Amino acid sequence: MPLTPEARSLLDMAYRVGAPRFHELSVAQARRSFQKLHFAFRGEAPPVASTAEVPIARADGSAMLARLYRPLGSRTGETLPLLIWFHGGGWCVGDVASHDVLCRELANASGCAVLSVDYRLAPEHPFPAGGDDARLAFDWSVAQADVLGVDPTRIALGGDSAGGNLSIVTALALREAGGVQPRFLLLIYPSTEILSARPSRTRFDDGYFLDRGTLEWFFARYLPNGETEDWRASPMRAASLAGLPPMLLIGAEFDPLIDDCAAFAARVQAEGGDIEFEEVAGVIHGFFTLGKYFPEARAGVLRAARALREHLAVRADPAA
Repeated sequence: MPLTPEARSLLDMAYRVGAPRFHELSVAQARRSFQKLHFAFRGEAPPVASTAEVPIARADGSAMLARLYRPLGSRTGETLPLLIWFHGGGWCVGDVASHDVLCRELANASGCAVLSVDYRLAPEHPFPAGGDDARLAFDWSVAQADVLGVDPTRIALGGDSAGGNLSIVTALALREAGGVQPRFLLLIYPSTEILSARPSRTRFDDGYFLDRGTLEWFFARYLPNGETEDWRASPMRAASLAGLPPMLLIGAEFDPLIDDCAAFAARVQAEGGDIEFEEVAGVIHGFFTLGKYFPEARAGVLRAARALREHLAVRADPAA
């Protein structure tokens, strides 16, 4: 189908005459631009039962911050399943604040607690810092499950774009390590490989928001030493994708990454994995977090919440 009216209008705004392109911005400008987009077009922040700012200690003595959401209707002392969420933004931009509304929506709609993680960003902290932080968030959540009020056997990993990449990479590392495993992966147009020659990379390389220049801007800052073939950057380069948790992968039709997402889903299925792949028609990369603007975002949150309830054994009515 053609672009939806909302997608067309957003692209017209993004590519208006005289406006700087994303890849022409400094890192500080790019971060401000990303925040402005989300604050302008995300939905209204719904109330939740509680939020808590959570520091997670690293081995070097520094702390990674995260925000814990407990869904509306959850009871004090109730043990909940947990979604650990890694925000998108090309490993370079975005934070807990930019994805606050989405995490509130996912918590309320799914009945799960959500832990949104402020992992380290490039270029200050290039690869593999983001992946190291993602693994730390999972291990810490398992160890501190009683404090968080969550069930360590019912943890999902999820994220959009770069955050989806971190979810897959963390699941692969945990598979190799053994021990407690995530029960489910929620992947929103994830980056599955850095270098790709699939047709959508060319078909949507200019004028569709996540253009070629923007991808190259992200990759150059996240991978300054060119680690494009490392599976921790490109999980499609992993020797095997077997043995991963069940997954829901939601892609966007007009996204340069859509063919990579489809190829990843096909390979998981061919290697015996359980994956549902859904391509949302007429929309662009980034739609999922812009719920004020895209009705498809609101529908996507409900679809994701149904999958979380199913795979994490949440009671049928999370608001009851």
